[in-house]
Amino acid sequence: MLTQNLGNPRIGANRELKKACESYWRGKITLQELENAGKLERLKNWQIQQEAGIEIIPSNDFSFYDQVADWSYTLGVIPSRFETLKKKLTPRDLYFAMCRGYQNEDADVTPLEMTKWFDTNYHYLVPEFEKNQNFKLFDTKVIDEFCEALALGIKTKPVLIGPVTFLMLGKEKNEDFNKLELSKALLPVYLQIVSYLKTKEPTVSRLMNLFWLLSLPITKKRYIKMCLPNCLVNFQESNLSWQPTSAVLITISTSSRSYRSKCCILI
Repeated sequence: MLTQNLGNPRIGANRELKKACESYWRGKITLQELENAGKLERLKNWQIQQEAGIEIIPSNDFSFYDQVADWSYTLGVIPSRFETLKKKLTPRDLYFAMCRGYQNEDADVTPLEMTKWFDTNYHYLVPEFEKNQNFKLFDTKVIDEFCEALALGIKTKPVLIGPVTFLMLGKEKNEDFNKLELSKALLPVYLQIVSYLKTKEPTVSRLMNLFWLLSLPITKKRYIKMCLPNCLVNFQESNLSWQPTSAVLITISTSSRSYRSKCCILI
């Protein structure tokens, strides 16, 4: 039996990361000092888990602000209102603009919407999808942090928000399409990420199983049912090693019957 951790708190034992972010936003420390503070927290988290005897340690569970916003940024899901900021801001500041908004004499750009995380008191930043949404590997955070740990002699299991869960957490910016229709365009980027990780070191990626289906409208349940085979085929045909966080028992009810399946990939 192997011991593993699903994710580690990233704020720091004495809220070091929070203090570093706030100092950066106030202009009291440089971007490099902020990045160094984040790197230090990641190092401490990995070492604490290693010393505790945890055999499968996660990576990509770190975030400067919000893990769902991280994934939107990684996949290039950046709303068009931020387009002009891409040329004037650093990548880190563009990310913070998505999280916190951006205001100066020339611009007033609103951040991503914040909403409750699965009816808890925690919140996340909602991805925004266009009808013809383009997905691409815009940022290499998940790969960089895996390699960062590997350079320290710590082989981690990268944590990825799965494709259907990511789509379900977001919202459509147009009224004439269903966000789950984007799964075919999204899956190749997941395969690209996992394939690249495999070139660095044979590894297993964890796809987070988070989205429960029981309260969804019938139309969305049908989309989920259609997406599952597509997800499974893409990952199986890629001949890649991956592992879901857990097997989820799915119940999709229609007026005539119930569809039940053990799902072995993130949904």
